[in-house]
Amino acid sequence: MRLFAAVLPPQDVTRELATEVAELRKLPGADALRWTGLPGWHFTLAFYGEVDDDLVSDLSVRLERAAHRTSPFPLALRGGGQFGHGRALWAGAEGDLETLRLLADRSEAAARKAGVPMGEHRRYKPHLTVARSRSAVDARPYVAALDGFTSRTWTVEEVALVRSSLPTSGIAGEQPRYEAVARWALGVAG
Repeated sequence: MRLFAAVLPPQDVTRELATEVAELRKLPGADALRWTGLPGWHFTLAFYGEVDDDLVSDLSVRLERAAHRTSPFPLALRGGGQFGHGRALWAGAEGDLETLRLLADRSEAAARKAGVPMGEHRRYKPHLTVARSRSAVDARPYVAALDGFTSRTWTVEEVALVRSSLPTSGIAGEQPRYEAVARWALGVAG
């Protein structure tokens, strides 16, 4: 199954972002972007790709251990940016980014120790993707509009193992489906 570890913002925070994204979608050229929806909004900690079923149990045990070793921490959505000359538009984060990066590193290490093939390690850049494009787009107006956005701060209290199912219907605009298959509390002794 196709899996990743993630921090999932609470619903009230994603509703705040949805209000902001609705304004972004009114900007000129917004129809050239493929906008992600609320169900797809998350901070990916580590992307695992297709994971053999026989590795999922060990990966889960190791992710649970990583979660328990990481204390809850404050986080908020803040501002935005882009990757790949406008191919991905994202909302950023503020708060305890050091702990968020530590959790991302631990989530990647859990996969490596469980035998999940991982690509080259890259420094973690916290972001929540709000739109994508197949070609380069001038994302500056969207990034500028996101600059003043800050959600309420919440306490991250869990990590989720999420299954993603890519679109198969061929219908334009179909979104991937995401399902949290496991969740572990942060900072639990054990």
